[in-house]
Amino acid sequence: MDRNERLGNEKMMKLLMRLSVPATVGMLVNAFYNIVDTIFIGKGIGYLGIGGLTIAFPVQMMIMAVAQMVGIGAASDISRSLGAKNVERAERVAGNSFLSVGILGLLICALGLIFINPLLRLFGATDTLMPYAKEYMEVILIGSIYFPVVVSTNNLIRAEGNARAAMFSMMIGALLNIGLDYIFIFPLGMGIRGAALATILSQLASFIYVMAYMYSRHSTLKVKLRHLKPDFRIIYDFMLVGLPSFGRQAAGSIMAIILNNVLSMYGGELGIAIYGVINRITMFLFMPLFGIVQGMQPIAGYNYGAKKIDRVKEVVKLSIIATTVFATGSTLIGMLFPGFIIRLFNDDEALIAHGVFALRIVIAMVPIVGIQIVGAALFQSLGKAGPSLFLTLSRQMIFFIPLVLVFPRLYGLGLFGIWLAFPAADLLSTVCTVIMLKREMNQVVYLAES
Repeated sequence: MDRNERLGNEKMMKLLMRLSVPATVGMLVNAFYNIVDTIFIGKGIGYLGIGGLTIAFPVQMMIMAVAQMVGIGAASDISRSLGAKNVERAERVAGNSFLSVGILGLLICALGLIFINPLLRLFGATDTLMPYAKEYMEVILIGSIYFPVVVSTNNLIRAEGNARAAMFSMMIGALLNIGLDYIFIFPLGMGIRGAALATILSQLASFIYVMAYMYSRHSTLKVKLRHLKPDFRIIYDFMLVGLPSFGRQAAGSIMAIILNNVLSMYGGELGIAIYGVINRITMFLFMPLFGIVQGMQPIAGYNYGAKKIDRVKEVVKLSIIATTVFATGSTLIGMLFPGFIIRLFNDDEALIAHGVFALRIVIAMVPIVGIQIVGAALFQSLGKAGPSLFLTLSRQMIFFIPLVLVFPRLYGLGLFGIWLAFPAADLLSTVCTVIMLKREMNQVVYLAES
């Protein structure tokens, strides 16, 4: 069978593993790079360097938000088009996604460099952390010219059923980044600017790889010059479907801005550094979940387009089981060995003592979050932007932000209240997802039978 036929006919467990395992491996390697990057900065520069990295993180999330909006929206459209045997439309979608993400990357770079000082102040930079954050971001913004293309195109590669190629793209960048990080930070003594330079050079290597793949014989999509002509209806369609992905990443950025400022108020630079470490750890815990979901999305989109509703139900069920198992295992590791994990980043005793306590609270509800991630991704795969956007925003915006603003003020909870807001938001958003997911699956089955 060719890749498209497999999406509609291959045994579901085998198909999901074939698409999810490469995505998961690629994302774990990428998350591992983020952890190593933070470890090198913590060991080579100190916890203030981690604080500067944490301040800069919302900008990186906004870059990812734009790339994911275009990439996942276009990938959903491509999967459904391939399922309906409309290859020409799939290629036009791919071409318009290249055009869109390229223009948006240039805008991000220009505006980011012009407004870098007020942006970093907005993101919670103190006078102490500002030099670290600015030195890092000035370099990272240069990479925003081409890095969004890498993120977006990886989604298109997965949409045509070649998760392995997308995995190689991520692994090339992450492994090169780790090596360059060490060289630039330690032997060359370039500090936090060296970490940023390592990042954009490794991203450039990934960019070269994905472009070479898309114009090779291995790609199902054959994007020609005519496919790069702007088609604003297609752009609108995939931007709308990709809006929940933008919402999730942008919500994370807005959440980080508010959280950095609240942490500065209740925990100072140390509180921000603790969150920076915990954020890297939780990113690593969540990567297998997102890998499984990335394997699920082309399967769900293709079979929905091909009217094979039983296969849509089956892949959703398997994805929920798999994400729950992974999330539970990851949480147990974090609960049992928090001191060892945090000590990897920095030996500061205050950071370790407060970080152990905070980590255990923050990850308490992670075992159920897989349901929430699968639900939001399913609606996106089916082209239903509204429900997907709501579920995407529910965890980080609708529930978390009010909770993190209110909890620290209740009964003098302070910093403890900030950490408590994480599991509370996880629980509330998952309950909403279960209700909406059950209703949607019943509706899909009803429409298929009528």
